[in-house]
Amino acid sequence: MKALSEHLAASLIELRASRGITQDQLAKLANIPRSTVTHLESGSGNPTLDNLVKVAAALQVSVEELLSPRRANCKLIKSRDLNKTKRGSTLLIRLLPDAIPGMVIDRMEIEEGGRLGGIPHVQGTKEYFTCFQGDVTVHVASERYRVQEGDVLAFPGDQAHSYSNTGSQKAICLSVVALAPAGV
Repeated sequence: MKALSEHLAASLIELRASRGITQDQLAKLANIPRSTVTHLESGSGNPTLDNLVKVAAALQVSVEELLSPRRANCKLIKSRDLNKTKRGSTLLIRLLPDAIPGMVIDRMEIEEGGRLGGIPHVQGTKEYFTCFQGDVTVHVASERYRVQEGDVLAFPGDQAHSYSNTGSQKAICLSVVALAPAGV
């Protein structure tokens, strides 16, 4: 029984913190006294089923999630399972297997002497390009930037842009695109 109280206390503290709400706010959302929330988070509370259901509803989780030990929600994606696309002399590897609205992260492997034309994104988009190996020239609108190992180039992703491997080896880079929210 003690383990159950400890799981409940840890869950409440973590869930409340992740939502940025105070004990008082949780109590109001759950329609229970603040002292009940305090007792539950101390691990000394013995809640009624009614109070557990109210707290779970207020936090938008199941009662089971409140009472279960906290588990990491991790997923290992093997390299062979990542989405890979070959565009000319460049291998693009999509590093976000789960869709995150407004975010694209690609590993780019550009062969020596290779070039990749970028596709302008929606207005207001920002792109962050870093080079881990090699030497890449990035053309943005009418300007060009030499990006070497460790450098980061931040540029408006809605401009015409391209990447050229101007080094003497394969370039390995990372492109992070933060798409502008709709209507911006």
